[in-house]
Amino acid sequence: LDTLAGFFAIDEKPTGSKDPFALRRAALGVIRLVLENGLRLPLGRIFAFAVSQYPADIRRDEAVEDLLAFFADRLKVHLREQGVRHDLVSAVFALDGEDDLVRLLARVEALSDFVSGESGVNLMAGYKRASNILRIEEKKDGTSYDADVSADLLSLEEERNLYEALIDVRHKALPLLRDEDYAAAMTEFARLREPVDTFFEKVTVNSDNADERANRLKLLAQIRTALHDIADFS
Repeated sequence: LDTLAGFFAIDEKPTGSKDPFALRRAALGVIRLVLENGLRLPLGRIFAFAVSQYPADIRRDEAVEDLLAFFADRLKVHLREQGVRHDLVSAVFALDGEDDLVRLLARVEALSDFVSGESGVNLMAGYKRASNILRIEEKKDGTSYDADVSADLLSLEEERNLYEALIDVRHKALPLLRDEDYAAAMTEFARLREPVDTFFEKVTVNSDNADERANRLKLLAQIRTALHDIADFS
């Protein structure tokens, strides 16, 4: 870690196939020590401490950010060799502040099981549809629909069911995520599959009623927010 911090602090990083100081090997050494011994090590704080041991006039803050990105890439390579999908690693690493490799790997493993099952595949399709609609409508309207849904504007049974399911699933899943019981949390999120599917089958998002349309877009944003509790699916 000290070797990595020193070289990154003077912006001496591996480029392409060139790695004269074996920094990739050093990072892999840290990753293996952490994962194989189950060490709960917050990398951001560890890197910040390692870099702080060097003079203040060198690029400390940038070095920490660069090291986290470097470790994310090294971890993807390490896990890909074990057959883990690199996009799942990216989706979990994209969560703000996730720098505990043991916890990250547990999330990735649970996520891998989730997205390979039928409920996960269908829920991802629903997420993608919701995200695509939101991206188009938010750009067109020049606003974000990340806001609270008005329950009294939910006129159809299908949108009420989705609204209630989102509240219920997040209420049950968030404590499981905090306890790092990711498999159980994914099981809870899988329950969203049916209400999401039914919503898209029965409900016209772009209603002629402006308030109703805005409220339904907020409901789609709640789908996006809920699934980002697991990983950054974008």
